[in-house]
Amino acid sequence: MSETLFVIAGEISGDAHGAGLLHELLQQFPHLSIAGAGGPQMKALAGPQLRDWVEDAAVMGIWEVLKHYRWFREQFRQLMEQAVAMQPKVLLLIDYPGFNLRFARALREKLPSTKIVYYISPQVWAWNRGRIPMMARVLDEMMCLFPFEEEIFRDAGLRTTFVGHPLVDELESARTTGERDELLVGLFPGSREREIHRLFPMMLDAAQCLRKQRPNLRFEAPAASSRLAQTMRRMVEREGLGTWVKVTDGGSHDLMQRACCGVIASGTATLEAAYFGLPYLLAYRVAWPTYLLGKMLVKIDFIGLVNILAKREVVRELIQSQARGSTVAAELTRFLDDPNQRAKLTETLQQTAALLGGLGAHQRAAGVVATWLRRD
Repeated sequence: MSETLFVIAGEISGDAHGAGLLHELLQQFPHLSIAGAGGPQMKALAGPQLRDWVEDAAVMGIWEVLKHYRWFREQFRQLMEQAVAMQPKVLLLIDYPGFNLRFARALREKLPSTKIVYYISPQVWAWNRGRIPMMARVLDEMMCLFPFEEEIFRDAGLRTTFVGHPLVDELESARTTGERDELLVGLFPGSREREIHRLFPMMLDAAQCLRKQRPNLRFEAPAASSRLAQTMRRMVEREGLGTWVKVTDGGSHDLMQRACCGVIASGTATLEAAYFGLPYLLAYRVAWPTYLLGKMLVKIDFIGLVNILAKREVVRELIQSQARGSTVAAELTRFLDDPNQRAKLTETLQQTAALLGGLGAHQRAAGVVATWLRRD
């Protein structure tokens, strides 16, 4: 079983993180035999025994999963057969908890000597802490991206290592040296179509409120894809705002370093903005049934990752009915009126982002896997 690794990642982000880890691991084990499932980046490193399935596997929502239930059941069966035939020394599971935790339980029964390591811990501390004892029984080690997760899993008896967030390496490479534009406000409505339709009109409403008071203000909104950029541009043109609201294809990291302040939908973008020190507020809305269900299931005080990381409200959160154009405009006005407040928040954001760990998360994660591969 020496130098054999079975790995599963089911989303685009997991493929990117998995590829970073595998790249580092192959420096230590050039002849490592790798099988499993992931995406194109992982397959390019691992070779033919790893299938590229992320385009089909990365479905979201309970309904979508149920519609594809037979397909997932067949993938589960095929991957389990492949793993049992390989008898890997280490099973590496990357995020994707709905599939991966079930796979871990099943493999533990079939191959009790295989070590099971999880990279990018599922956020069960937010929505289902009851799964943590099961994870402690099944997994051999958890690698987490946030420092507060380490204590949660260790207290349950699970060996846990805080490896830091790989986002730090990506963001550091995107750092620029220009100054901020006092008349530029960033609008970051998210990367999914549903978010764009639900949040971008509200952000445009806020922009119009601000523009009435400050005719020289300009606004910029980066789109996650060219298709979403077209959707956002149509919204801008429909409101007649095209002369002072610019939609770009990508460029969010650049904008986070040029704008004087901004409004951001919940998600990884909130961590990115904190890293670059952009003063911002969080605004988010979902369908009311989704929100009410989330309130019952999610047991945390904040939805913003920066506030969760800091364990306090560093950034103002406007959720559901609070996320209106007028309230967003009022919060942005506070930033525009007071450079000292912006500077103070920038400092606090960068201090919070420093908790993500330094450069080299993938190297540290690969080191954990390497330790298990070397064990007799």
